[in-house]
Amino acid sequence: MRKIKKKILTDGAERPVAVQIDYADWLEIERSLNLQGEDTRELDLSRYEGIITLSEEPLGYQSRIRQEWS
Repeated sequence: MRKIKKKILTDGAERPVAVQIDYADWLEIERSLNLQGEDTRELDLSRYEGIITLSEEPLGYQSRIRQEWS
């Protein structure tokens, strides 16, 4: 495996919180771990169509609920 250039990101107390790598390196890691497509697949929502019937228009409901907060 080739060497991957990385940058360690720290918080205010200098504790490591994340690692930043080049996108090309990430693609290689993803390919080698066979992770392609996990987040890119589409979810077919048509099977849920018509299951929920609404008694109120969604935007009207949202507006009414938000008015209750103030």
